[in-house]
This record gives sequence, C-alpha cells and structure tokens, in this order.
Amino acid sequence: MDWIATLLTWRNLISLIDILVIWLVIYELMVLLKGTRAVQLFKGILIIIVIKLISWYVGLSTVSWVMDQVINWGVIAMVIIFQPEIRRGLEHLGRGTMLTRNRVANQAEEEMIKQLDQAIQYMSKRRIGALIAIQMETGLEEYIETGIPLDAEITGALLINTFIPNTPLHDGAVIIKNNRVAVAAAYLPLSDSKLIPKELGTRHRAAVGISEVTDALTIVISEETGEVSLTKDNELLRNMSQKNYLKFLRAQLYKEEAGNRNLLTDLLTRFKGVGK
Repeated sequence: MDWIATLLTWRNLISLIDILVIWLVIYELMVLLKGTRAVQLFKGILIIIVIKLISWYVGLSTVSWVMDQVINWGVIAMVIIFQPEIRRGLEHLGRGTMLTRNRVANQAEEEMIKQLDQAIQYMSKRRIGALIAIQMETGLEEYIETGIPLDAEITGALLINTFIPNTPLHDGAVIIKNNRVAVAAAYLPLSDSKLIPKELGTRHRAAVGISEVTDALTIVISEETGEVSLTKDNELLRNMSQKNYLKFLRAQLYKEEAGNRNLLTDLLTRFKGVGK
C-alpha cells in the first residue's frame, strides 16, 4: 500500500486537478464550437500547426518561417474571427452554465414537438406539402444562408401558414435551429440515390439529401398523399403514424437525464467507481 500513499501526494493531486481543469476547458470549448463555422476554421489552424511541425522536422526553413508568421499573426485574427463564439462562451460562463446543463431542455423540446405535431396533423389531412429540417449536432449554416430569415418562435400556426400553397415562403425548407424557426424557403441538397422510390418528389429527395451530409432530422409531408415521412442519418422512414413519428421525435430530440448533471460531477462519480 506504500505505492498508493506515494501516488496520493499533494503534488500529484494538484497535477491531477490541473489536468482535469485543462481537459474540462477543452471539452467545453469543443461543445461551444460544435455546429458553428468556427469548427472549420479550427481544423485549418490544426493543419497549419501540422505543416509547421513537419517543415521544422524536415528542415524546410522557408516554409517554417512562413508558418511562424501565420501563427504569430493568427492570434490576432482568431480573436476577430471567433468573436461571436468568444462572446457566447463568456456569456455561458457568466450565467454559470459552463458546468451545469439546462435542466428544462426536455420541456422546451416537448413544446417544440407539440407545435410540430399540430402543424403536421393539419397539413397532412389537407395534403399541404411541407419540408422541415431540425438542426442537431452538425451546423446547417450553409443551408440557412440560402433561406429567408425569420428567427421566430416555433408555433403550429406559423409552420402551417409558411407552407400554404402560392405564398412567398411555401417553396423550399423551414430550418429549425436552437428551438427557433431560423429560416424559411431554404434550399437543401438533393439526393442522387437510386434507392428513393420514383413516386417521391423533390421534397423527399431534399430530405434524404440533407440526411446524407448532416445529422439533421427532417420531416416531409407529401402534397399528393398527405403521407408523413422522416429522414435521419441517410434513412427514410415513410408513412409514419402520429404515434410513431412522435415516438421517433422524442427519441431523437430529448436530452438524456445524465446530461442534467454537470460534467465535474460525472468525472467525480467515475473516479469513485474506479476506486471501488
């Protein structure tokens, strides 16, 4: 047992806390950046660092010097480019939400599902075509930019009025982001899959297309039959009953109960489990 006493010294404990804090900061930074344009920029920075290390190791002095200049000036550029993400992170920190997850998340998701259900039932019975994409983990900014900004609260009435035929917004897709209607009349990529039945139209191809390149959850209502379909992870679920699509939406959108605990509590719990 002497080796345990040796490991559990004050210096080692401080080092362990130091590592946990850094890991926690990196983890929360990744959570904040996930689904934003900053992710791609962050990948670009990693590529620059890799090039710098390779050029230094191989002895490419000119390339190494150029990379040094890019890195030196890149600090200032990062502050400018990542300004929205930095502000959002500071706001989270000020509200104390960096460690504690939102305990009412599922209530907000349930309200969104309720409004979606109201719109789906109305439009399905009247055969009003609709295409609604819900952003999950992967950002949809590329497609949000093609639509008409709304930034509105999700209501069944708003969704129904948006897809009424011969209105300015009925063509294209509604994209929901952070439990709000971000845009309407957005363009989604069309799938070239040969597995899509030929009787399905452009809306279904767009729904499958967005599921091929992102993890978005998409709802499609056929204007020919009123059939309700959902797509997720390149899978098309057709002819969904109200009971089935509500069950699927809740399974995909609800946050796990474990997410209500803060990350530090989870880490401490795991360490206790290891010690037993």
